[in-house]
Amino acid sequence: MFSEFFQFTFSGITLGAIYALVALGFTLIYNASHVINFAQGEFLMIGGMGTVVLVGAGLPLPAAMVGALMLATVAGILLHRLAIAPARDADVVTLIIITIGASIFLRGLAQFFWGKEYHALPRFSATESLSIGGATLLTQSLWILGIAVVLVVALAVFFSRSKLGKAILATSMNKDAARLAGIKTQVILGVAFGISALLGAAAGLIVTPITFTAYDVGIMLGLKGFVAAAIGGLGSSTGAVVGGLLLGLSEAYTAGYISSDYKDAVPFVIILAILFFLPNGLFGSRAAERV
Repeated sequence: MFSEFFQFTFSGITLGAIYALVALGFTLIYNASHVINFAQGEFLMIGGMGTVVLVGAGLPLPAAMVGALMLATVAGILLHRLAIAPARDADVVTLIIITIGASIFLRGLAQFFWGKEYHALPRFSATESLSIGGATLLTQSLWILGIAVVLVVALAVFFSRSKLGKAILATSMNKDAARLAGIKTQVILGVAFGISALLGAAAGLIVTPITFTAYDVGIMLGLKGFVAAAIGGLGSSTGAVVGGLLLGLSEAYTAGYISSDYKDAVPFVIILAILFFLPNGLFGSRAAERV
């Protein structure tokens, strides 16, 4: 009984860490530009697929991972530069539609260049699993949790200690005031899109050794990352992490104790319940903003 509980909990926390990283990307862009970037899932795909392609080209795994992160970061910056910045005076709904179009475009490019096949990466450790409390814990799960924690802490330090991080925060609070203070807000927004893409790509490359990857893998994972961000409260980094963990655990317990057939329905049942009782999410601002 307890071994099953531990097994489902390990699986849920692993999934939750991935959702949390994707949700942080949504939160970062929403804070900086008030846009919900539905291309976030494609950066996750680029992280996994890019690493696979570079490993296939002969690069060692660490170098391939760095290359894939750089590729995704550049893609995020170009998304802002070529699609979002030219339409910066458009309304929020138009900008969201642009990100959906960008998602379809990136997915089409990936299918054209990399095909429809599923791909895998080697696990980061020679030892595949550990036994804890009668449950099996994949060593790759430890890598996922460790890297996720490092990224979350690094992001917190970046925003609290660095000038660039503070410039992003200032831009997210008041673009006009930030511009008057000498901050180049469009450059800062491009950096925010790049960091968001990097977070998504990191999630993609660390989860690929246990879930595989393909050109369309970002669709569902991106949607679940958005659900995690909405559960926690769009705009709240703490909420993104908590929302991701809650979502991952809920999925794992549902699949384990009820049926895996309902696993993918759980996120949308949860978000309906959360938004019905807490429209701004668990950690969102209680003040409503008209747009």
